[in-house]
Amino acid sequence: MGTDAERPAGTGRRGELDALRALVVLGLVFFHSALVFSPDDDFYVKNPRTTDAVTVLAGFGVVWAMPVLFLVAGLGARHSIRRRGAGGFARERVLRLGVPLVFATLVLCPLPQWLRLRAADPGYDEPYGRFWPRFLTVRPDLADFPFVLEGDHFETGHLWFVVLLLAFCLLLAPVAARLATAAERVAPVLRRRPALLLLPALPLAAVNALLGMEEGFAGWNRWAYLLFLLHGFALADDGRVREATRRAAVPVGVLGLVLFAGTAPGFVAGDDPFTARTPSALGTRALFGAAGWCWVVAILGLLDRPARPRTRPERGGGTAVLRYLALAALPLYVLHQPVVVAFAYGVVGWPAPMAVKYAVIVAASLAVILLVYEYGVRRSPVTRFLFGMRPGPRPPAAREPSKPDPPLPPPS
Repeated sequence: MGTDAERPAGTGRRGELDALRALVVLGLVFFHSALVFSPDDDFYVKNPRTTDAVTVLAGFGVVWAMPVLFLVAGLGARHSIRRRGAGGFARERVLRLGVPLVFATLVLCPLPQWLRLRAADPGYDEPYGRFWPRFLTVRPDLADFPFVLEGDHFETGHLWFVVLLLAFCLLLAPVAARLATAAERVAPVLRRRPALLLLPALPLAAVNALLGMEEGFAGWNRWAYLLFLLHGFALADDGRVREATRRAAVPVGVLGLVLFAGTAPGFVAGDDPFTARTPSALGTRALFGAAGWCWVVAILGLLDRPARPRTRPERGGGTAVLRYLALAALPLYVLHQPVVVAFAYGVVGWPAPMAVKYAVIVAASLAVILLVYEYGVRRSPVTRFLFGMRPGPRPPAAREPSKPDPPLPPPS
């Protein structure tokens, strides 16, 4: 998600990436609301009727959305390390990601699990106050790194993104200088031969195929996201690579569509595409990983535009709404899923068409998370800290009232 809007000195802000990040975060409200009506996903609350259309439409989002967030986060990491150094970057990420992770795990994540139990068993009547300590009963599980705690009810839920991002940033910090040096050697080659931008599709295909896709991580293997973050760190903001990406965007996008279409037989009629070791399942996962890389490259290239000369310095890219949503991205991400689950729990029992229920869940959830952000998070230094935001701008210092001029001395 890129938890900051930093940029290296002398470069303009990537306004199109701010827009993309805001689009993905707000799109998660639509995505998770749709899972209420999906027959294939183990979401917290399910509508009595479901439709396969949700599964098909969701595939068009998961193939690129979360990878883009990790890539943009890698770009933010590059700028942050330039300013702070590796040690300062690691400390800053622990505060900006670790604090909201702990806070939201304690305060927000128990609610969806409690509502899951209530939705699954109408006779379940345990008060939330008694469930909360049971949720927090955990034991170590080092085999599932970086998710090192487990429990009968405990989960990080949608905060898996924050867990992975924090772990990846801490892994990146010690090798950042070497990776940046290697990127300097690679960038000129990519500028001359844009087709080489397809090479990262190979390790992504291999990771997804050999390690398996993970439904809880939006259909990707967790370590594939590390590759997206490393690319964002090393190359995504290099002007030479950006030029190559713009030139390759359309053909790579077409290739991505073809590869994604090739996954359809495996997802629809083949063996379990997430974990099976059959040739069909391995091929489906490999095609998905390669298609995701192509989609990300195409999106970055199509959104990027060469900077136009300006007669005066730009005071922050994009519109006021875009800047507002860019700063709100992490808090809105942290807030959205418990709100969606709460509204879904109240709506699925209505005698209304699925489309009406879906629209109500989406509209109500968007309204609530934006209101909570504006009035419950953004305006207080304490809540800004708890949700990973920097301190707000200081109010201008009150000017002291001017003192009257001393009287003129009497004439001599």
